[in-house]
Amino acid sequence: MDALTALLNRNSAAKLADPAPQGDDREAIFQAALRAPDHARLRPWRFLTVEGDARLALGEKMAAAALFENAELDSAIHAKQLLAPMRAPLVIIAAAKIVEHPKVPEIEQLLSAGSAVSQMLTAAHALGFAGMWRTGSVSFSRMFMTSIGLAENETIVGFVYLGTAQGRQKTLPELASTDFFEPWSSINS
Repeated sequence: MDALTALLNRNSAAKLADPAPQGDDREAIFQAALRAPDHARLRPWRFLTVEGDARLALGEKMAAAALFENAELDSAIHAKQLLAPMRAPLVIIAAAKIVEHPKVPEIEQLLSAGSAVSQMLTAAHALGFAGMWRTGSVSFSRMFMTSIGLAENETIVGFVYLGTAQGRQKTLPELASTDFFEPWSSINS
Protein backbone atom coordinates (compact mmCIF):
# COMPACT_ATOMS: atom_id res chain seq x y z
CA MET A 1 0.00 0.00 0.00
CA ASP A 2 1.40 3.41 -0.88
CA ALA A 3 1.92 6.00 1.87
CA LEU A 4 -0.91 8.36 0.88
CA THR A 5 -3.46 5.55 0.68
CA ALA A 6 -2.41 4.36 4.13
CA LEU A 7 -2.69 7.87 5.58
CA LEU A 8 -6.10 8.53 4.04
CA ASN A 9 -7.62 5.16 4.98
CA ARG A 10 -6.20 4.25 8.39
CA ASN A 11 -8.93 3.68 10.95
CA SER A 12 -8.96 2.50 14.55
CA ALA A 13 -10.18 -1.05 15.07
CA ALA A 14 -11.98 -1.88 18.32
CA LYS A 15 -11.81 -5.66 17.90
CA LEU A 16 -8.35 -7.12 17.38
CA ALA A 17 -7.23 -10.74 17.27
CA ASP A 18 -4.24 -12.85 16.30
CA PRO A 19 -2.08 -12.63 14.44
CA ALA A 20 -0.17 -9.62 15.70
CA PRO A 21 2.60 -8.25 13.51
CA GLN A 22 5.69 -10.47 13.68
CA GLY A 23 9.17 -10.57 12.19
CA ASP A 24 9.88 -8.10 9.39
CA ASP A 25 6.40 -6.55 9.67
CA ARG A 26 6.87 -5.82 13.37
CA GLU A 27 10.33 -4.39 12.74
CA ALA A 28 8.97 -2.14 9.97
CA ILE A 29 6.28 -0.82 12.33
CA PHE A 30 8.90 -0.15 15.01
CA GLN A 31 11.19 1.56 12.50
CA ALA A 32 8.31 3.78 11.36
CA ALA A 33 7.96 5.00 14.95
CA LEU A 34 11.65 5.85 15.07
CA ARG A 35 11.28 8.14 12.04
CA ALA A 36 8.89 10.50 13.82
CA PRO A 37 9.80 14.20 13.83
CA ASP A 38 12.39 14.64 16.55
CA HIS A 39 13.93 18.08 17.18
CA ALA A 40 17.61 17.76 18.17
CA ARG A 41 17.43 13.98 17.75
CA LEU A 42 16.61 13.49 21.42
CA ARG A 43 14.73 10.25 20.74
CA PRO A 44 12.23 11.28 23.45
CA TRP A 45 10.37 8.01 23.61
CA ARG A 46 10.43 4.49 24.98
CA PHE A 47 8.15 1.61 24.03
CA LEU A 48 7.33 -1.44 26.14
CA THR A 49 5.90 -4.42 24.24
CA VAL A 50 3.46 -6.65 26.09
CA GLU A 51 2.07 -9.92 24.76
CA GLY A 52 1.08 -13.41 25.86
CA ASP A 53 0.59 -13.89 29.60
CA ALA A 54 2.38 -10.62 30.32
CA ARG A 55 -0.87 -8.93 29.25
CA LEU A 56 -2.61 -10.49 32.27
CA ALA A 57 0.10 -9.17 34.60
CA LEU A 58 -0.26 -5.73 33.00
CA GLY A 59 -4.03 -5.89 33.57
CA GLU A 60 -3.42 -6.61 37.26
CA LYS A 61 -1.17 -3.54 37.50
CA MET A 62 -3.78 -1.43 35.68
CA ALA A 63 -6.56 -2.59 38.01
CA ALA A 64 -4.40 -2.03 41.12
CA ALA A 65 -3.57 1.51 39.97
CA ALA A 66 -7.23 2.27 39.25
CA LEU A 67 -8.15 1.06 42.73
CA PHE A 68 -5.30 3.08 44.26
CA GLU A 69 -6.53 6.23 42.49
CA ASN A 70 -10.16 5.58 43.51
CA ALA A 71 -10.76 3.39 46.58
CA GLU A 72 -14.49 3.32 45.74
CA LEU A 73 -13.92 2.05 42.22
CA ASP A 74 -16.92 0.28 40.74
CA SER A 75 -16.31 -3.49 40.44
CA ALA A 76 -17.26 -3.44 36.73
CA ILE A 77 -14.60 -0.81 36.02
CA HIS A 78 -12.08 -2.80 38.05
CA ALA A 79 -12.85 -5.91 35.99
CA LYS A 80 -12.57 -3.90 32.79
CA GLN A 81 -9.10 -2.70 33.80
CA LEU A 82 -8.03 -6.29 34.49
CA LEU A 83 -8.98 -7.34 30.97
CA ALA A 84 -7.99 -4.18 29.06
CA PRO A 85 -4.67 -5.59 27.77
CA MET A 86 -6.46 -8.64 26.39
CA ARG A 87 -8.06 -6.44 23.68
CA ALA A 88 -5.22 -7.27 21.33
CA PRO A 89 -2.45 -9.80 20.94
CA LEU A 90 0.19 -7.05 21.13
CA VAL A 91 0.08 -4.04 23.42
CA ILE A 92 2.73 -1.35 23.18
CA ILE A 93 3.04 1.09 26.06
CA ALA A 94 4.29 4.31 24.48
CA ALA A 95 6.09 6.68 26.82
CA ALA A 96 7.62 10.09 26.30
CA LYS A 97 11.08 10.33 27.83
CA ILE A 98 11.44 14.00 28.73
CA VAL A 99 14.89 15.56 29.07
CA GLU A 100 15.94 19.11 29.83
CA HIS A 101 17.07 20.80 26.63
CA PRO A 102 17.68 24.50 25.87
CA LYS A 103 15.99 24.34 22.45
CA VAL A 104 13.44 21.53 22.79
CA PRO A 105 10.65 22.16 25.30
CA GLU A 106 8.70 19.36 26.94
CA ILE A 107 5.71 19.85 24.64
CA GLU A 108 7.83 19.10 21.56
CA GLN A 109 9.10 15.91 23.16
CA LEU A 110 5.54 14.82 24.02
CA LEU A 111 4.38 15.58 20.49
CA SER A 112 7.31 13.63 19.05
CA ALA A 113 6.33 10.57 21.09
CA GLY A 114 2.72 11.00 19.96
CA SER A 115 3.86 11.26 16.37
CA ALA A 116 5.78 8.00 16.79
CA VAL A 117 2.53 6.32 17.88
CA SER A 118 0.68 7.71 14.87
CA GLN A 119 3.37 6.43 12.54
CA MET A 120 3.21 2.96 14.10
CA LEU A 121 -0.54 2.81 13.54
CA THR A 122 -0.22 3.96 9.93
CA ALA A 123 2.59 1.48 9.24
CA ALA A 124 0.53 -1.34 10.78
CA HIS A 125 -2.40 -0.41 8.53
CA ALA A 126 -0.16 -0.28 5.45
CA LEU A 127 0.99 -3.83 6.26
CA GLY A 128 -2.56 -5.18 6.61
CA PHE A 129 -2.83 -5.05 10.41
CA ALA A 130 -5.02 -2.86 12.56
CA GLY A 131 -4.70 -1.00 15.78
CA MET A 132 -6.07 1.42 18.28
CA TRP A 133 -4.49 4.15 20.44
CA ARG A 134 -5.96 4.39 23.92
CA THR A 135 -5.17 6.16 27.16
CA GLY A 136 -7.64 6.03 30.04
CA SER A 137 -7.20 7.24 33.60
CA VAL A 138 -4.50 4.69 34.41
CA SER A 139 -2.29 6.36 31.79
CA PHE A 140 -1.99 9.37 34.07
CA SER A 141 -1.32 7.45 37.28
CA ARG A 142 2.25 7.96 38.48
CA MET A 143 1.78 4.88 40.70
CA PHE A 144 1.01 2.82 37.59
CA MET A 145 3.92 4.29 35.63
CA THR A 146 6.30 3.43 38.47
CA SER A 147 4.86 -0.09 38.79
CA ILE A 148 5.70 -0.85 35.15
CA GLY A 149 9.22 0.53 35.41
CA LEU A 150 8.93 4.02 33.97
CA ALA A 151 11.34 6.61 35.35
CA GLU A 152 10.25 9.97 36.80
CA ASN A 153 11.05 11.72 33.51
CA GLU A 154 8.86 9.30 31.53
CA THR A 155 5.13 9.63 31.00
CA ILE A 156 2.65 7.49 29.10
CA VAL A 157 1.33 8.93 25.86
CA GLY A 158 -0.83 5.90 25.20
CA PHE A 159 -1.39 2.20 24.84
CA VAL A 160 -1.15 0.97 21.26
CA TYR A 161 -3.21 -2.16 20.67
CA LEU A 162 -2.13 -4.08 17.54
CA GLY A 163 -3.44 -7.17 15.82
CA THR A 164 -5.74 -8.23 13.00
CA ALA A 165 -9.08 -6.47 12.68
CA GLN A 166 -12.16 -8.54 13.48
CA GLY A 167 -15.69 -7.67 12.39
CA ARG A 168 -16.93 -4.62 10.60
CA GLN A 169 -14.88 -1.43 10.78
CA LYS A 170 -16.40 1.95 11.55
CA THR A 171 -17.05 4.09 8.51
CA LEU A 172 -14.64 6.98 8.22
CA PRO A 173 -16.48 10.31 8.13
CA GLU A 174 -16.06 12.61 5.17
CA LEU A 175 -14.39 15.78 6.37
CA ALA A 176 -14.03 19.03 4.45
CA SER A 177 -10.54 20.46 4.78
CA THR A 178 -12.07 23.95 4.57
CA ASP A 179 -13.70 23.32 7.97
CA PHE A 180 -10.23 23.09 9.54
CA PHE A 181 -7.83 24.99 7.26
CA GLU A 182 -8.15 28.65 6.41
CA PRO A 183 -5.87 31.24 4.87
CA TRP A 184 -4.26 33.68 7.25
CA SER A 185 -2.79 37.05 6.53
CA SER A 186 -1.57 39.86 8.74
CA ILE A 187 -4.43 41.96 7.40
CA ASN A 188 -6.89 39.67 9.24
CA SER A 189 -5.32 40.18 12.65
